[in-house]
Amino acid sequence: MGVRVIFMGTPVFATAVLKSLVEQNYDVVAVVTQPDKPIGRQQVLTPTPVKVLAQSMKIPVLQPLKIKECIDELRSFSADLIVTCAYGQMLPQRLLEIPVFGCINVHASLLPKYRGGAPIHKAVIEGESKTGISLMKMAVKMDAGPVFAQREVPIGSDDTTETVHDLLMECAALCIREDLKKVIDGQAVFIEQDESKVTYAYNISSQDEKIDFTKQGRVIYNQIRGLISWPVGHFMIEGKKCKVHQVRFFEGKHDFVKPTFVGFEKDAMVLAVNDGWLHIVSLQLEGKKKTTATEFYNGIGKMWIGKEVDV
Repeated sequence: MGVRVIFMGTPVFATAVLKSLVEQNYDVVAVVTQPDKPIGRQQVLTPTPVKVLAQSMKIPVLQPLKIKECIDELRSFSADLIVTCAYGQMLPQRLLEIPVFGCINVHASLLPKYRGGAPIHKAVIEGESKTGISLMKMAVKMDAGPVFAQREVPIGSDDTTETVHDLLMECAALCIREDLKKVIDGQAVFIEQDESKVTYAYNISSQDEKIDFTKQGRVIYNQIRGLISWPVGHFMIEGKKCKVHQVRFFEGKHDFVKPTFVGFEKDAMVLAVNDGWLHIVSLQLEGKKKTTATEFYNGIGKMWIGKEVDV
């Protein structure tokens, strides 16, 4: 196409957009991503997924601590368009004004729903039946610019944030292939978001990771699957943290007042909750490796039968 693009993104999700831009023959002249971070117990300095992909494509990479520090350098690339996806910083107005075709953001929700850094988690946690990708013109306010393209992705009752994330990556790539060219051709129709319908999806906090057993079973189930496979919801039992990696939910009546482990069925530890049963299929006790419920039950799991979870 000969359209010079600066791409800005950080996590695995954003790699789908960068890859699609290159496949569609946009001239990606630079990539901006977050600085390398120490990861794991050994605190190994690790590049972002976007940086790894960009380097494999021989694209120059910039990693400013603050984006305002490199505006002059970005201007030197003479980009026609800036595309962002989960970059992690707000762009200043001076930067938004540089490219002739503007700055386009790829956001993983059906705006104006779920502005913010955790839209996929929030959609699953809230029990939504659909989500999607929105292409919008960037504004200084978070995810508030006018939208010119949206594509929907269904959320099944057994989907997790991980499975929806992967579906949305495919959808984001499709939006780059089919919709971004409307901006270049002058055919994009930008529609302002309805501010009365705005909701937010702020980054997941440590408090959000604790499973809330005061809620109804379906809400508990949605919270757990909305935290799979990161950061993973947990409960406390006998003073120890236990993460839930895979779960099913069945509605039904019982006489248990507090969340209580009542048995083992087929492949799951069965936990009675307010209006049904959670079947925990995969879990991870504090200080131990992730395991199947079957392996866990054959170990110490038998001793959990009849025990209550801390609320």
